[in-house]
Amino acid sequence: MRRAVLLLLALGALPARGEAGAGAITGTITVKRDGASADASGVVVYLVGFEEPPPSAVAVIHQKGKRFIPALLAITAGQSVSFPNDDPFFHNVFSPSPARLFDLGQYPRGETKAKRFPKVGIVDVFCNIHPEMAATVLVLPNRRFARAAPDGGFRIEGIPPGHWMLYAYSRRATSPARTAVDVTAGKTTELALTLSETREGPGHLNKYGERYREPVTYP
Repeated sequence: MRRAVLLLLALGALPARGEAGAGAITGTITVKRDGASADASGVVVYLVGFEEPPPSAVAVIHQKGKRFIPALLAITAGQSVSFPNDDPFFHNVFSPSPARLFDLGQYPRGETKAKRFPKVGIVDVFCNIHPEMAATVLVLPNRRFARAAPDGGFRIEGIPPGHWMLYAYSRRATSPARTAVDVTAGKTTELALTLSETREGPGHLNKYGERYREPVTYP
């Protein structure tokens, strides 16, 4: 699944045309988790087919209550992410993902470390101390993405006119949902997608490629 997503992200190959005369997309994502309806707030909806420069702002993933918050973060290629430790004990953020291998080492409460993500891809993030901590950084080719509301509603604005592909993705998705979409200047396109998820989270090893002393269980 991850290899397929990386290929889809790499389709962002055309330059953006700016927001002048831009269009918008609105719609609904229906999430089915092992066949039952589920909350859609963990879903990111995004477009590929064109590139945009990243914003100057640094995105943030908090470490709090032995969790990464948010567990899924969408950013634009070239943007940085900060990982502040809000817990009263040490954390060790790392990623084994080929798209962005890194290890921030151990650091205590009140400190933060950041990493820049220069290329598109899926970057899984873990804590080497607490196996239940897992997050994903979705590094996208442009800034045209949105997080779905719990009821699945979403809206993306400032889209250059053209024929693009729209995807919906979550950490538990069996594969991304996708559809082609034609965006017209000054108009809003409406659509609906269904995303299939599984209740089981993917397992992982620690930064040394070894099993954790405690079982890996995700919330």
